[in-house]
Amino acid sequence: MSQVAPEPDAVLAGYRASIDNIDAALIHILAERFRITKAVGAFKATNALPASDPGREERQIARLRKLAEDAQLDPEFSEKFLRFIIQEVIRHHEQAAGK
Repeated sequence: MSQVAPEPDAVLAGYRASIDNIDAALIHILAERFRITKAVGAFKATNALPASDPGREERQIARLRKLAEDAQLDPEFSEKFLRFIIQEVIRHHEQAAGK
C-alpha cells in the first residue's frame, strides 16, 4: 500500500504557518523585552546612571554568540541582531534621561 505525498502547496503552506507563528512569538517576546528595558531606563534616569553599560553589553554578546553556536545559529547574525536591539535600548534610555 503506497501513501500519496502531500501536495507541494500544502507542504509550503504548513511551513509558512509555522513561520508565521514563530514570527508572532518573536514580536511578543521583543515587546516584553522592551517593556522591561523601558523600566530599566526609567530606573537609570532616576538614579543618574549612564544609558549604556559597555561591559555588560560585551558580556551579553559573548554569551549569546555561544548560545547561537550551541543552537546551530550563525553567531555573526546573532551578534548583529543583539547589537541592533542594544542600540535601540540605549536610545530609549537616553530619551528617558532627557538627552
